[in-house]
Amino acid sequence: MQLMKRAAASLGVRAGIRSPGRRVHARSGASSERGQASVEFALLLVFILFPFFVGIITVGVVVNRYLELTDAVSIGARQLAISRGSCVGTGCPNTTDPCAAAVATIEGAAPFLISSNLTFTFVINGTTYPGTSCSSSGTTTGAAGNMSAGAALTVTATYPVNFSVWGTKYDTGQTMTAQTTEIIQ
Repeated sequence: MQLMKRAAASLGVRAGIRSPGRRVHARSGASSERGQASVEFALLLVFILFPFFVGIITVGVVVNRYLELTDAVSIGARQLAISRGSCVGTGCPNTTDPCAAAVATIEGAAPFLISSNLTFTFVINGTTYPGTSCSSSGTTTGAAGNMSAGAALTVTATYPVNFSVWGTKYDTGQTMTAQTTEIIQ
């Protein structure tokens, strides 16, 4: 019996004599260490996965902005090519400034982009017009005069890649660019 007690003690287990009606339990410190390891693993998992998921969400927001920008530029270029700068309805710019009509369409098609951060370049029939306006003195001169059927027009818009994570704003210094070329109808 003494030999069994010494062997059990060397393994870190308490052993006793079994008597009728009493149970003798073998105990070790392993069960409390398993609980501690589980807590440590859960905390470590949170600190590893949290930045990972924040990164995924941030990239998703940037990709969404890019898709919104490309879609809006496509809509604006299509509107400019079909209408030749004129629009129907209230609040439309005059037809001597076809670029302003396209800018209004692009800003309306991209409601989640900040309009003041958008920059535009228009190439109408080979002539470049930077900015939001390409005003002409009449409908037959300048940009309005270049809106001849069959000519190409290119609309380019850029938008800064800025994002914020938990109130901290990050300015990457990068811009996203969308460009669409249409044939004037």
